[in-house]
Amino acid sequence: MGVSGGRRLSGMQKQVLSLYRGFLRAARSKSKEDRHKIESIISSEFRRNSKEVDHKNFIYIEYLIRRGRKQLDQLKDPGTTGLSSLEMNLPKPSNPKS
Repeated sequence: MGVSGGRRLSGMQKQVLSLYRGFLRAARSKSKEDRHKIESIISSEFRRNSKEVDHKNFIYIEYLIRRGRKQLDQLKDPGTTGLSSLEMNLPKPSNPKS
């Protein structure tokens, strides 16, 4: 289990992967049906964010990590049976005209 080409992961990349693994572990404690729904939501959210979020927008990525940790804490609660997907549309920065 390594990164191709011998490239090392940044601290932020490690946090994201740790969060992803945490969600998958937490999903294991739910019913089979809920587990599949949770895994589907987690996979699609992480995949969507990896494509749509600018990899240099560290402030927004840190926000997503914090939000993800809060959602993970909620998911770990035995009374929680699932997750919902939350799509946020942030305004795109305008290009100044020269």
